[in-house]
Amino acid sequence: MRVAVMGAGSWGTVFSMVLADAGCDVSLWTRTRAVADEINTQHTNSEYHPGLVLPQSVVATTNPVSALGDADLVVLAIPAQTLRSTLAAWTISIPESATLVSLIKGVELGTAERMSEVIAGVAGVHIDRVAVVSGPNLAHEIALREPAATTVACSDEPAALRIQEACTTDYFRPYYTTDVLGVELAGAVKNVIALANGMAVGLGYGENSQAALITRGLAEMTRLGVALGANPLTFAGLAGVGDLVATCKSPLSRNRTFGVALGEGKSVAEAQAQIRTTSEGVKSCRSILDLANRHGVEMPITEQVTKVIHEGKSPAKVLQSFMARSTRAEEGQD
Repeated sequence: MRVAVMGAGSWGTVFSMVLADAGCDVSLWTRTRAVADEINTQHTNSEYHPGLVLPQSVVATTNPVSALGDADLVVLAIPAQTLRSTLAAWTISIPESATLVSLIKGVELGTAERMSEVIAGVAGVHIDRVAVVSGPNLAHEIALREPAATTVACSDEPAALRIQEACTTDYFRPYYTTDVLGVELAGAVKNVIALANGMAVGLGYGENSQAALITRGLAEMTRLGVALGANPLTFAGLAGVGDLVATCKSPLSRNRTFGVALGEGKSVAEAQAQIRTTSEGVKSCRSILDLANRHGVEMPITEQVTKVIHEGKSPAKVLQSFMARSTRAEEGQD
């Protein structure tokens, strides 16, 4: 199978390795000539993964037309908020039979569209041709080829099975589902909860506080998903609680690390300068809250995180606001 991976950042680079280890021929697109030259001559991408040697079947290019030519799968690994404009320039070069696969975890600002909706609309393809890969997939650990699992979601089950086969290795185990909606919402919302959990860590709070945030965060993402028509069981799986726990608890998580910096007293700009790479929850929190408001879904943690990121509210007051909510029954309540 020939795969075009569009984006040579942290996860795009590592997923290219997974695909190549699974037997695919991979064309990896990058904006930067120096990165392409390094990958092609040294088989490394030292900016993101020093020490990782990529398989020789991963070939890099700065030419999107070259990358996309004859691809069976087109894997999109670019920031959520630049997807629409970037993909629009590529659409004419995407093979008509290719399945488009999103590694992106976010909700678009303004439209509140999920990434699969943006892809289908911009590329002018039926939603059955758009798939999602999401799960507890910290790129650094997978780069070490440590055992990991993920979820492949596509409304076209045969396509999901083809993608599953394309990325199955002895260390990377994909499961499949047709619940694209649930998988995408879980992947986007967990970043926001990880920001909140990071704030708690930065403030010096312990495991009880973090467990409460993670558990109530799971309730938030499930409530939103069910309201939009997702399968509630999706949120109990790898793309839901699995990814939520990994993102909230691991120091490798960019969103958690961003939240820690905020909890320690840094501004949003200072936290961004420290992290340097994209933390999707920072921009997506507002669009996720917008999506929830459109459907009458209450998401108190997401609301408070949005106030910190976009209104300058103190992280300490976020936790106070969360704890000040009226008590109620747990099951079926917010």
